[in-house]
Amino acid sequence: MQLDKKTIRTLLLMASFCIVLYWALQNLDRVGGILNGVWGLVSPFVVGGSLAFILNVPMRAIEKKLPKKLVKTRRAAALVLTLLAVVGVMSLVLLLILPQLGRTIASIGAQLPGFWADSQKWLADLMVQYPMLEEWTSTEFITDWQSAVSAVAEWFKNGGFALVGNAATAATGIVMQFVDFFIGLIFALYLLVCKETLTRQAKMLLYAWGPERRAEKVIEVARLTNHTFSKFLSGQCLEACILGSLFAVGMLLCRMPYVTLISVLVAVTALIPVFGAFIGCFLGAFFILVQNPIQAVWFVVLFLCIQQIEGNLIYPKVVGNSVGLPGIWVLMAVTIGGSAMGVVGMLVMIPACSVIYSLLRTATRRKLREKGVEREKYLPDAPKAK
Repeated sequence: MQLDKKTIRTLLLMASFCIVLYWALQNLDRVGGILNGVWGLVSPFVVGGSLAFILNVPMRAIEKKLPKKLVKTRRAAALVLTLLAVVGVMSLVLLLILPQLGRTIASIGAQLPGFWADSQKWLADLMVQYPMLEEWTSTEFITDWQSAVSAVAEWFKNGGFALVGNAATAATGIVMQFVDFFIGLIFALYLLVCKETLTRQAKMLLYAWGPERRAEKVIEVARLTNHTFSKFLSGQCLEACILGSLFAVGMLLCRMPYVTLISVLVAVTALIPVFGAFIGCFLGAFFILVQNPIQAVWFVVLFLCIQQIEGNLIYPKVVGNSVGLPGIWVLMAVTIGGSAMGVVGMLVMIPACSVIYSLLRTATRRKLREKGVEREKYLPDAPKAK
């Protein structure tokens, strides 16, 4: 093998990578601490960039509607109107949910004594019908109950101070999360106000310090990312509104209770990809269950029907092929994004993974064409007939 400069550089990079990988595997705890520290430093800015992507969609639409004569104040006005619109929508949702939620909780509290009495009567009738249950509960259950009470008392005796410490730690964590979110919001506003300037500076750096072909490729990827994010977020919001409206109409036709509360909850939770609508279904079924168990079953049936219509007809038309991810990758993206940044991470990770998937698919197909690999070689084998 000829040892030219390129080969020597490649060998040095491979050797360095192997050394770093070996050290990392031998010091996993230290590597984890370093990664957590780095993430703690950059997480406000990652959240800010994600918020900027989300807010950029309505801001750009509002900016196009403003008069062109507002040259200097057009961007600031669009940003202010966007923030007011977001705050207004959140306030409207809270105004619709909180009063109804308060009445629902009060109704549940009023019905719980009757529910408890009915449960006791049902258990008493069951004991009369099956005497062996009464004998078992009078011995095993009482012993287990006394053991449980003793264990709880011992825990409060020994772990009371730990509980106070954990509560203080949790409160500190909540405050730090709020501070990080506030820093991220300020960073997002700065990105939105100066996005043209930052874009121009980034292009200057790319063309100045790298090959022109590579700079154009990076810019192409950035445009694809922006298009995918915008289409996905706008489509997701529209789809959530449609889903909430379908639930409102369906519940009105079926004469179900808590129409406003549940339809708004479904619309809000549907913004969370994959899991959101099921969270709304669970909450709605719980509220209806306390008042009328039979209607709760019919609500679940209604949810399954609307979910099929939404998944097969509405979602492909509204969101389209902007995601372009197989289901397993969507689930992985939602899980990783939610673990890292909560709901914002879920909204951002799906289009981000969609861009990566699209680029990897294009590069793989190009490599296969360059190598002349026939399509039949990588297609799955057809099932053999018996």
